[in-house]
Amino acid sequence: MSFGGMMVKKCLAGVYLILVVFASAGQSAMLLDRVMAIVNKEVITWSDLYREMEFNANDEVRAMKDDDRRRFFKENEMSFLETLIDMKLQLQEAARNGITVSDAEVATAINNIRSKYSMSDEAFNETIRKEGFTLETYKKKMMEQIMIGRLVDQEVRNKTIVTEQEIDAYLAAHKDAAKDAEGFEISRITLKKTGNDKELEAKAQELYKSLKAGASFEELARRYSDDSSARVGGNVGFVRLSDMSEEFRNICSAIKPGDVSEPLWRSEAIYIIRVNDARIFKSEKEIREAVRQKLLNEKYNAELKSWSRGLREKAYVEIKT
Repeated sequence: MSFGGMMVKKCLAGVYLILVVFASAGQSAMLLDRVMAIVNKEVITWSDLYREMEFNANDEVRAMKDDDRRRFFKENEMSFLETLIDMKLQLQEAARNGITVSDAEVATAINNIRSKYSMSDEAFNETIRKEGFTLETYKKKMMEQIMIGRLVDQEVRNKTIVTEQEIDAYLAAHKDAAKDAEGFEISRITLKKTGNDKELEAKAQELYKSLKAGASFEELARRYSDDSSARVGGNVGFVRLSDMSEEFRNICSAIKPGDVSEPLWRSEAIYIIRVNDARIFKSEKEIREAVRQKLLNEKYNAELKSWSRGLREKAYVEIKT
């Protein structure tokens, strides 16, 4: 260990338990907040880690019941800790590089999130409150994400390129490349069967009429949909053609981007589908661009890992077990 590393360790050796007070389910509790890791001169505590896990949880995790989500976090605690250590190192590197983010830029990012999911100020504030954040804490997290994004763009993404020769080689080796990259960006409202098919059909038709009259798909999905995508306004993401049944492909192909399907009966539920975007290739140029993006993503992910590893090798990192 270097002399600087020894000094950091000595200075922080006594910082093991920090007393914190927090509210949970309306009751106050006193917990001992232990140190999970030391990253250069910064400490990561247990509460830091769990706040970060809540902030970065995907939609499926957010939709879990509280007990299930806590169990998932506990089972993946060390993996999340490694990710948080990398984030701390990246924020420190961003500061060394003079990267800053203005309040206006943070406000714009938050407004974009609200607009994407058609959320009012009140609905947005209530959502982040339920996830354990104040507005100021959420803004700080957004600022950090933007800082990291700018640093990664500067150090990794902008230096990642794919040549025409690499695209040619990929297409020669993957004859079905176009088929694998084609598909639809979709959202859905799911109404699970309850035993009263007549009532369920009436509810589905009412929702369909409201959507055709201009009601917000996201708002209706959040309010009525019976699956985890409800939390994000019904957004399911990209589904490849090769992963769809013929019937579902035909349904999505018949819907123009932005339009919704009539209620679809299935064995377990009724679905209302909205096609957000169709990725169907009509020319070789479009296929090549899709392959370029695929190869760029693969290269970027590999180079990001290598760059992150380099930051870690230069840093003092101690994980407490």
